[in-house]
Amino acid sequence: MKATGFISLWTLVSLPYGQLANPAEHEDVVKHAIKLHRGKGAVITQRKQWVLESCRKLSGLLRQKNVVLNKLKNAIRAVEKDAGLSDEEKLFQVHTFEIFQKELNESENSVFQAIHGLQRALQGDYKDVVNMKESSRQRLEALREAAIKEEMEYVELLAAEKHQVEALKNMQHQNKSLSMLDEILEDVRKAADRLEEEIEEHAFDDNKSVRGVNFEAVLRVEEDEANSKRNASKREVEDDLGLSMLIDSQNNQYILTKPRDSTIPRADHHFIKDIVTIGMLSLPCGWLCTTIGLPTMFGYIICGVLLGPSGLNSIKSIVQVETLGEFGVFFTLFLVGLEFSPERLRKVWKISLQGPCYMTILMIAFGLLWGHLLQIRPTQSVFISTCLSLSSTPLVSRFLAGSIRGDKEGDIDYSSVLLGMLVMQDVQLGLFIAVMPTLIQAGVSTQSSIFKEILRILILIGQILFSLAAVFLMCLVIKTYLIGPYYRKLHAESKGNKEILILGITAFIFLMLTITELLDVSMELGCFLAGALISSQGHMVSEEIMSCIEPIRDFLAIIFFASIGLHVFPTFVIYELTVLLFLTLSVVIMKFVLAVLVLSLILPKTSQYIKWIVSAGLAQVSEFSFVLGSRARRAGIISREVYLLILSVTTLSLLLAPALWRAAIMKCVPRPERRSST
Repeated sequence: MKATGFISLWTLVSLPYGQLANPAEHEDVVKHAIKLHRGKGAVITQRKQWVLESCRKLSGLLRQKNVVLNKLKNAIRAVEKDAGLSDEEKLFQVHTFEIFQKELNESENSVFQAIHGLQRALQGDYKDVVNMKESSRQRLEALREAAIKEEMEYVELLAAEKHQVEALKNMQHQNKSLSMLDEILEDVRKAADRLEEEIEEHAFDDNKSVRGVNFEAVLRVEEDEANSKRNASKREVEDDLGLSMLIDSQNNQYILTKPRDSTIPRADHHFIKDIVTIGMLSLPCGWLCTTIGLPTMFGYIICGVLLGPSGLNSIKSIVQVETLGEFGVFFTLFLVGLEFSPERLRKVWKISLQGPCYMTILMIAFGLLWGHLLQIRPTQSVFISTCLSLSSTPLVSRFLAGSIRGDKEGDIDYSSVLLGMLVMQDVQLGLFIAVMPTLIQAGVSTQSSIFKEILRILILIGQILFSLAAVFLMCLVIKTYLIGPYYRKLHAESKGNKEILILGITAFIFLMLTITELLDVSMELGCFLAGALISSQGHMVSEEIMSCIEPIRDFLAIIFFASIGLHVFPTFVIYELTVLLFLTLSVVIMKFVLAVLVLSLILPKTSQYIKWIVSAGLAQVSEFSFVLGSRARRAGIISREVYLLILSVTTLSLLLAPALWRAAIMKCVPRPERRSST
C-alpha cells in the first residue's frame, strides 16, 4: 500500500527538530529516509498502528468527500427544477454549491500535491543544490497558484455574502411599507451598485494569463500607531482604501496607483510626508550653502542625502519624488529656451552641432582605448564613455540664470555656445536611449551578427535624424502661423487672472514635450524648443512669462536636486575616496582638455577666448548618467561596482563644477560682467 509508505516517511520527516542536534545526525536521517523510501531500510513496525489509523482516516475523508459531492449535485438539480425561485436566486444558490465543490476538490488536490512533492524530494540527491532549487521553485509555483485560487474563491464568497445580505434586505422591504426617503435611498443604492460594476476593470482577471505576468508573494505593511485601538480602526479603513504598502521578495516596495473603487478619493500620505519633509529641510541646507558661497542647489542635494537611504532613510516614495523632480528639469529647460532666442540659435548652430558630436566621438575613442588596455568589453566601454561625455544642462542653466550676456561686436556670446552645445547633448541623450536596446543585444551577440547590429544602429541614427528634421519643421510652422495668435489670445483672456496665462504656457510646454517624445526625441528638447518659440515674440513677452513660471520652476528644481541626493552614498565615497578622487579628476580634466581642443578647431579666431568658459561648463558629468546607469545595470551592460563608480564620479564632478566655473569666469570675463555671471 503506497499511502502507508508515504505516511511513514511523513512521520519520519516530521520528527522534532530538537532531536537533530548536529549536521552528522541530519545526514544520517536523510540517508535513512532515502533507504526507507527505496525499500532498503528497516520495516515500518514501530509506528504501524499510527500509520494504519492515518490511512484509515484519509480513506474515510475521501469517501465522505465523494458522498458530499453527490449530495451537492442532487441539490443543484433540485434548485434548477424549483419553480418557486427566480432565475437570479437559482443562479446564486447554484453558484454557492459550486464554490463548495471547488473547495472540496482543491483540498484533496493539496493533499496529493504535498505527497507528490515529498516523493520527488526523496528521489533526488540531497547534495544536489540545483535539484533542490528546482524542487523549491516547483513548490513555490504550486503555492502561488493555490494562493491565487484561494483568493479568487474568497472574493466569490464575499460576493455571495453581499448578495445574501441584499436578498435579506429586499425581503424585509417587501414585508413593510417604505417611506419616501427610504425609497429614494434604495434607488440610490441600486444606482451606486450599477456604477461600481460599470467602472470596475477586473484588472486582476484580465492580466493574470497575459504572457510575462508572474505570481509573487508580497508582504502587506500597515502603519505603526502607538494606540492599538486606533491602529485597529485604521487598519480596517486601509483594508477598504488600499493605502497600505506592499513589499515583494526582492525588497521592492509598492503603493496603490489605481484603486478598485474609483468613487472614493484617496491620497498617498507617504508621498505627502516626503514632499513636506524635503521642503522643510531644504531651507536650512540652502541657507548654509549660501553662507559659505556655494550654489543653493548643493544644499538641496545635501537635503536628499540626509533624507535618503544613506541618511535617515525617511523618504518612502522615492520613485514618486524622482518623477515630480523631472518636472523641475522640464521647466528649467523651458526658461533656458525662453532666454535663448532663435536669432542666437541661428548664430551658433554649426558650433552647437559639431562640438558635442566631436567630443562624444573622442570620448568613445579614448574609452575603447582604455577598455582594450584594461580588458573591458567594448559595449561597456562605449556605454561608460557616452555617459561621461554628457554634461548637466540644469546645473549650467543655474550658473547662467539671470546673467546679462550681451554680444560684443563680431564676437559670439559664450552662453549661446554653451547652451547650444548642452541642448545638442540632450538630443544625443535621446539618441543614446533609443540605441541602448541594440547595444544590449550587441553585448551578447556573436561575431557573425555584429554587422547586423551595426546596420541596426545606423538605421536608428537615420530615424533619429529624420525625427529631428520633422521637429524643426514643425517648430518653423508653429513660429510662423500659430505661436503669435496663441499668445495674443492667452494675453487677452488673462487680464486680471494670471492662472489662464500660466495654464496656457504649461499646456504648450507639455504639448511640445509630448510631440518630441512621440517622435523618439528627448522630452527635454521639446521643453527647450517651447521656450525658444515663445521668446520669438519679443523681450516683453519673455519677461512676463518668466515672472509667472520662475516660482514653479524654483520649487520643482528643489525636488529635482533633492532626488539626486537620494542616490548619493557618502559611506561608499569615504571608503573609496582616493580612487574616486583620482577618477573624478581624470574625467574632469579629460573633458576640459577635449572641449578646449574641439572649440579651438571650430570657433572663429575672434571668439577663441570663450573656449575656456565653455569648456569649464562642459567639464562635469550630467545627472542623467544616474538614469542611464540604472538602465544599463538592469540590462547587464555594467556591473554593480561600475554603476556605483559612475554615480560617485558624477556626484563629485558636480561638486567640483562651481569651483571650475568661477575660475574660468575670473580668468576670461571682464570685471563688470563677473557678478552677474557667477
